Amino acid sequence: MRIIQITPGAGKMFCGACLRDNALVTALRKLGHAAMMAPLYLPLTLDEEDQSAGTPIFFSGINVYLEQQSALFRHAPSWLHDALASPTLLKWASGAAAKTQPTALGPMTISMLRGEEGNQARELDGLIDWLRTEKPDVVSLSNALLVGMARRIKAELKVPVLCSLQGEDWFLDSLPPMDRDLAWKTAADRAADVDLFISPSRYFANLMQGRLKAAPGNSDVQTPTLGYFARMCREKGLETLVNAFILLKTRGQVPNLKLRVGGSCGPADQVVVDELSARLQASGLLGDVEFHKNLSRADKQAFLRSLSVFSVPALYGEAFGLYVIEAMAAGVPVVQPRHAAFPELIAATGGGLLCAPGDEAALADAIESLLLDPARARSLGDAGQKAVQEKFGIETMARQMAELCREAIQHGSSAS
Repeated sequence: MRIIQITPGAGKMFCGACLRDNALVTALRKLGHAAMMAPLYLPLTLDEEDQSAGTPIFFSGINVYLEQQSALFRHAPSWLHDALASPTLLKWASGAAAKTQPTALGPMTISMLRGEEGNQARELDGLIDWLRTEKPDVVSLSNALLVGMARRIKAELKVPVLCSLQGEDWFLDSLPPMDRDLAWKTAADRAADVDLFISPSRYFANLMQGRLKAAPGNSDVQTPTLGYFARMCREKGLETLVNAFILLKTRGQVPNLKLRVGGSCGPADQVVVDELSARLQASGLLGDVEFHKNLSRADKQAFLRSLSVFSVPALYGEAFGLYVIEAMAAGVPVVQPRHAAFPELIAATGGGLLCAPGDEAALADAIESLLLDPARARSLGDAGQKAVQEKFGIETMARQMAELCREAIQHGSSAS
């Protein structure tokens, strides 16, 4: 894969995030990936070989500062803009940067979080132009203060954008109150543009998810979301789940609950979707429900990661239920009826709960129990994800298939 890591430079100061990103790019290269590190603001100070060597410094610290202070400078001629981005000047500016306190950076932080709508939009244009020439498969942001870039990167390059979480709460909380509140709101708005957040600990994932309102798989204090992903038909239990959702909303124990329905939808299925939409409309709940039809593989994966709890309460004897394994692979706990293959899957993975088949109240009870107990939901989601990786991966299936083929051949030889 071609991976580009975007990392802010701290000038003459050692920065733990810079050291981590540099080591990460080094390790990715050793694994055979075409990894690059693109520095921002100021030169990097590192204790190992600089993996950004030969790459321009984007969002030149001097230009970023002047663009924040002067509307006139935002339209400065290119020669002046380029001159102020010279390595010599940036090295000189590194000393002053070490003396800057977070309390003085509120407006600039907010502007950077606004991305293409901020005062530094010209700098983002330059980064995008360079990224186009490099043709990355993935772009990785060093921290959540850079999420303002994600929307433009995804729109222009059509690639996933990942973002590490590295203690940003301390910096944002140190801003003056008015700047702090707007910065958090802007960061939360722009966090929706990121495909995946990567946290160094479960503690910090939970903390930042609550404050950024990110989706699970990014973590788990987001708007609680019940999900379904299968053919949009009655046989798969879609009507049962919609009725359970209406019951949950009526109870009011999870007032912000949303329902996301995804999967294949042909002309016959659309009749069912229209009927259920009318029922939700009559209940005043259609605004809390989304239907996502015929998604691509990448969109399906993002869909599953956005869920808090997953259920496809199929009414017939499902032979397996691949959708259950896919949800578990995304780290989402499942609630399934206690019939057909589902008890075997839950027993093999520990990734969810079982309830009485065809009982909408029992289904609602089981789902509600997980929504009201995030720690238990996380535990089930983690167990299911681990078990799927160990027992249900394509490599495991291939090994088992090969072994069965060998046994069949040996049996045939001995029979002859």
